[in-house]
Amino acid sequence: MANIDVRLLRYFIAVAETGHMTRAAQRLGIGQPPLSQQIRVLETQLGVTLFERLPRGMALTDAGQAFLADAYDVVRKLDQAVDDVRRVAAGIKGRLSVGFTSSAALHPFVPTVIRAFRSDAPSVSLMLDEASTGDLLDGLRAGHIDVAFIRQPQGNTGEVVVVPVLEEPMVLAVPSAHPLARTGRGGKPGKAGVPMTAIASEKLILYRRRAGQGLYDAIIAACHGAGFSPAIDQEAPRLLTTLSLVAAGLGVSVVPASLMRMQIEGIVYRPLSPPPRAPLCCAYREGVLAGPTARLLDHVRTVAAGQAA
Repeated sequence: MANIDVRLLRYFIAVAETGHMTRAAQRLGIGQPPLSQQIRVLETQLGVTLFERLPRGMALTDAGQAFLADAYDVVRKLDQAVDDVRRVAAGIKGRLSVGFTSSAALHPFVPTVIRAFRSDAPSVSLMLDEASTGDLLDGLRAGHIDVAFIRQPQGNTGEVVVVPVLEEPMVLAVPSAHPLARTGRGGKPGKAGVPMTAIASEKLILYRRRAGQGLYDAIIAACHGAGFSPAIDQEAPRLLTTLSLVAAGLGVSVVPASLMRMQIEGIVYRPLSPPPRAPLCCAYREGVLAGPTARLLDHVRTVAAGQAA
């Protein structure tokens, strides 16, 4: 099998299209003698004569005519491959898997970043997945997920870089008939902050720690900081389940303020004093960042800077 340099194919195509060695050399920006020599090298490698040398130009032989179509195809495919790999490296083509916890997905920051990335790189195949913090970290290490939006993980996050993006206060979610749901006249939700100590005797419903380590530990730390250990009555597998249990009157919960967008019948949200803080983080694998992953992280930084301004 001939090991043919693609450069020789480009030379061959130029001579075939111009029908003239000198004009082809001018198009290619090389001298006519070197071009003539390279065409002979190609013919020698193929073991055929590609051109008839005429007094006033070059004409393709039957073999040359047959070879031209294949030469076009090889060069086109190579150019396409080069263009594709450059587009992937630039982050505007390829595949990107983004994971998020349920609480992170409900913060406006995450859909804002996804929208900006989708508008900037519409050719990237984007896959979204919701899972617990622990599962997302495992997915990042295994290479199944490229970027994840999580709350602050606890413990060793080996092989994964976790970058804090923002913080938001946490609020108290109580059943609408609960005494903490209203103050003042007319039973309207109170605006004043509820002291953390007010929930010391309440049945607390929390999102499971495995699913949301950062949120869980922040709530427990805030309770301890207020001088009490919370009475955890139930741990729900998902945040929406947590809120459903609150709406059913089975207890109260502490959730990120962004969940106030979830206007669930039977729940009132009250500010806490002092409020626990819920961090939102962006996580990705250690190593050289390139392609769609690097492009998405650029949007993370841009949106975070815009919100901080």
